[in-house]
Amino acid sequence: MTMINECDLNIPKSGLPRLVIVGGGFGGVSLAKELRDQEIQVVLIDKHNYHTFQPLLYQVSTGGLEPDSIAYPLRKILQDSPNNYFRLAEVLEIKPNENSVETNIGEIGYDFLVLATGSKTNFFGNTNIEKNAMAMKTVPQSLNLRSLILENFEDALLTDDLNKREALMNFVIVGGGPTGVELAGALAEIKKGILPKDYPDLDTRIAQINLIQGSDRLLATMSEQASEKAEKFLKKLGVNVYKNMRVTDYDGYNVSTNVDDSFEAATLIWAAGVQGATIKGLNAKDLIVRGNRMKVDEFNKVIGFDNIFAIGDIAMMESENEPYGHPMVAQPAMQQGKHLGKNLLRLIHKKTLLPFKYIDKGSMATVGRNKAVVDMKKFKFQGVFAWFVWMFVHLFFLIGFRNRVVVFVNWVYNYVRFDREARLIIRPFKKKNKL
Repeated sequence: MTMINECDLNIPKSGLPRLVIVGGGFGGVSLAKELRDQEIQVVLIDKHNYHTFQPLLYQVSTGGLEPDSIAYPLRKILQDSPNNYFRLAEVLEIKPNENSVETNIGEIGYDFLVLATGSKTNFFGNTNIEKNAMAMKTVPQSLNLRSLILENFEDALLTDDLNKREALMNFVIVGGGPTGVELAGALAEIKKGILPKDYPDLDTRIAQINLIQGSDRLLATMSEQASEKAEKFLKKLGVNVYKNMRVTDYDGYNVSTNVDDSFEAATLIWAAGVQGATIKGLNAKDLIVRGNRMKVDEFNKVIGFDNIFAIGDIAMMESENEPYGHPMVAQPAMQQGKHLGKNLLRLIHKKTLLPFKYIDKGSMATVGRNKAVVDMKKFKFQGVFAWFVWMFVHLFFLIGFRNRVVVFVNWVYNYVRFDREARLIIRPFKKKNKL
């Protein structure tokens, strides 16, 4: 092991081995917390200075929560840890031969490197859809979507063109996974409970929420029971559910599909897939596999490297039980981060590494007020109780006491008043090809 001697990015030199973590998501934060107060220098790098609780981004997009209630300062997570540092930077390239990382603010050397860069939206090579659709993977993207949704209704109020008005109030969500299902349910509740009060001089009944799924059922990674119940909940809310349908093109107005159905919509939200957010320098063809993910062994070590690791969405750990790797959700990232922290300490002390074993704690999705589906190892349930379980789990995993309190109070208020008071156009969104 080569100890770092130089002062990279104004980080003081130390006799301790240096770990550089790229990414402040669930995996990176879990790893940093596991190594708190240990004999290792930890440098966390992220292009944002906050951790985002991504499962609740859809509530920011639909005005249920303000963004600061699901974001938490990364520096605060590292507080009171004298060997931990944070740098606000974008990583440009990994230089494994030099044991260094190039960022937009300079280079930094490492003894160990962990990639926890997460995932990004996968448009499957369709440039038109990528150009004109709305994604919802980050806080800024969610705020853009919130602004666009509200601006569409303001524009619909002013136009005398009936076709244009219908398109402005027509929402197409592509992807019937948890994100798409939860977003469709939230928009349907807005249509039902808020639009008639906010826009009494607009016929909000013409607003349509369309959910398009490429396979034969929603929530394909969950049980058939959960899929059927979620679809039933959505249809009861007035959502138009289309299965075995794929969107092939979108020009900002016309939605083309692989079947005869077509749509005219000012807003298309893409929730149809994600891919690993790889970094230049570690992109060899035999290393990057399905889903643009990076091959790792059972210790999360990147194949072909002794001191570079990957965790979370970016990591493809194939096994007999997981031939396509672990699900690209929060739990595997958190478990891998915690486990890798223990393994790095074992590695420093020249002990044998322990293989990672994923514990599947189940999956869940909410479809709206009093409606959710939960799949656990031994139990599957839906409805009101599932909805309370969904809320408890999400509150538990939020980082920060204040965030938990704010989110809980907002949920109680929204439930009692049937309202979403964060429907604010803080910064107008200028969409290309806007109607």
